Amino acid sequence: MQLGPVTRAVLGVVTTVTLALIYLPLFVVLLNSFSTSESLSWPPPGFTLEWWGRALHSTGALEALGTSVVVALAASTVALVLGTLAAMALSRYEFFGKEAVNLLIVLPIALPGIVTGIALNNAFRTMMGVQLSIWTLIIAHATFCIVTVYNNAFARLSASGTRLEDASMDLGAGLFTTFRLVTFPRLKSALVAGGLLAFALSFDEIIVTTFTAGNGVTTLPLWILQNMFRPSQAPVVAVIAVILVVVSVVPIAIAQRLTAKDAATVSR
Repeated sequence: MQLGPVTRAVLGVVTTVTLALIYLPLFVVLLNSFSTSESLSWPPPGFTLEWWGRALHSTGALEALGTSVVVALAASTVALVLGTLAAMALSRYEFFGKEAVNLLIVLPIALPGIVTGIALNNAFRTMMGVQLSIWTLIIAHATFCIVTVYNNAFARLSASGTRLEDASMDLGAGLFTTFRLVTFPRLKSALVAGGLLAFALSFDEIIVTTFTAGNGVTTLPLWILQNMFRPSQAPVVAVIAVILVVVSVVPIAIAQRLTAKDAATVSR
C-alpha cells in the first residue's frame, strides 16, 4: 500500500510525539540517577556517580532484587509447565467446554491487577486460611505468567500442525517419545520466548504483589514504592528504577527477537 507524502508526514509526526511521550520520562529518570540534587530538581545542577555507589551497596535494594529474581524465576517455571500442558491440551484435543477453558486461561492477564490482587488475597487468607508469604506471591504471579507461555505455545502448536506427530505415532513412537523428539524441538524457541516474557512480567509487577506478599517479603518494585518519598532516597530510587527498566527490557527484547526469527522461518 502506497501512502501519500502528507499521510507519511502526519504518521511520522504522530509516531515521533507518541514515542517521545513514552521514552522521554525514562530518559529523565536516567539523568536523575546521576544528578547531584537529592530532591531530583530539574534541570540537574550537576552530575555524580555517588547514587550508583549507594544503590549498589544498599542492603535493602539488593535483598529486594534477589527476592524479585527468585519470585520471577519460580513463577516463570510454574508458568512454563502449566502453560505448555494447557496449550498441548487445547491445541491437540477436542472436548466439551474447550472455548470456555481457553477464555479462563487468558482471562487473568486482562483483569485489572487490583481485582486479581484482592481476589487472591481473599482466597489465600479467608478461604484457605494461608498466611501470606513468598509462596503465595509466587502462586499469584504464576496465574498471569501462564498466559504468556500459553499464548506462545498455542500459537506455535497451531501453526506447526500435527503431521509430524501423527507420523511419529504411526511409526510406533509413544506419546512422550513423540513429544521429546518431535514436538518439543519445534516448540522450544516459543517456550523460551514465553518464559522470558513471563519473567519480565513478574519482575516488575507491583499491584498483585502488594496484596499477596507476606510481611517481610519486599520485591524491587515494592522497595521503590516504599523509598520513593524518603529523605535523600529519591536519587537512589532513580538508580534502582533504571536497573529495573534494564532487567525488564532485556528479556522482552530477546523474546521479540526469537519470535520474529520464528515467524520468518515459518513464512519461508
